[in-house]
Amino acid sequence: MSENPVQKTYEEINARIKAGEAVIVTAEEMVDIVKSKGAEQAAREVDVVTTGTFSPMCSSGAFINIGQMTPTIKASKVWLNKVPAYGGLAAVDAYIGATEPAEDDPLNKVYPGEFRYGGGHVIEDLLAGKKVLLEAKGYGTDCYMSTKMKKEVTLDDLPYALLCNPRNGYQNYNCAVNLNDKVVHTYMGTLKPNCKNANYCSAGALSPLFNDPHYKTIGVGTRIFLGGGVGYVTWHGTQHNPNAPRHENGTPMRPAGTLMVQGDLKQMSARWVRGISILGYGNTIAVGLGVPIPILNAEMAAYTGVSDDELFTQIVDYGHDYTNAIARNYGEVSYAQLKSGSIQVNGKDVPTAPLSSLPMAREIAETLKAWMKDGKFLLNEPAQLLPDSSE
Repeated sequence: MSENPVQKTYEEINARIKAGEAVIVTAEEMVDIVKSKGAEQAAREVDVVTTGTFSPMCSSGAFINIGQMTPTIKASKVWLNKVPAYGGLAAVDAYIGATEPAEDDPLNKVYPGEFRYGGGHVIEDLLAGKKVLLEAKGYGTDCYMSTKMKKEVTLDDLPYALLCNPRNGYQNYNCAVNLNDKVVHTYMGTLKPNCKNANYCSAGALSPLFNDPHYKTIGVGTRIFLGGGVGYVTWHGTQHNPNAPRHENGTPMRPAGTLMVQGDLKQMSARWVRGISILGYGNTIAVGLGVPIPILNAEMAAYTGVSDDELFTQIVDYGHDYTNAIARNYGEVSYAQLKSGSIQVNGKDVPTAPLSSLPMAREIAETLKAWMKDGKFLLNEPAQLLPDSSE
């Protein structure tokens, strides 16, 4: 007589984590376990699968409280190292976006769009303990009489700092090529003419949402690794599209789900939150993000056991089709092919390069695994799961 199907609860898994008895593996390790033992047996043996990704995540930023002065100020305009922050929140609250460029970047005066310094760099500088020039202006009222503020601050000087990213952790993304006869500069990097290179941006089998393609365990309140500290999923991200076409294993063939995430910036590290500049596109930020996937049953074991050979994306021409909003398909490639360093496009061998760092993604998954093995990080059952097309 066969054993009953595996069905675990968050409480049971957390109890095993606290007792130091939980079996925790990375998503790459889970591939071999499922392949050799099958999904049902893997679900019996494994409690949590850890994931990770480290790549540009443009829809990111930070809510900060800049601190009050005497007499008080209602800051309607705020700058940090000459990068404008949005001040229309409250007296001394502001939001600085990762892709906002510095107003005095001298390179921008010569080459518009080629910003070297912006909001992402400000956030990294704060995390690195550097002093940042804070400037603010207000229009003056009876209760907020000051009209100007100017001082140097560090992260420790700020009463409040929250990394709050409206769209992170894309569930799949395009492979970008350029079939034009001229170089194009994009957020996917520099693309050489006549399809001489192909860029992609995903950790593949380690990528968080590839390991839970139908969002069975990820939702509002999911505890995650974020920027080197602990963060939470707070909603589905902007541009969340669960209706993207999918393969039989549930994984999307095109960009699909996204996460809105946030966490205490003061717990994070400049190693995992870095300002970057992409030639011809501008400045942005790279964020380290990792999500633990509880293996509640054989279904979740099967999802987390999918390899790079079974994960696919589309080749999109950013020289013509992307700018015209026509996502014509120039082929489908697996992440195993992309990671091999070369793919074929129109019968031609094309070298590939990732914008996402696989070594950093592996380190995040291993770090999250270590936290859980030490009993320092528990699962948090979502209050509400992300919207899914299968519902």
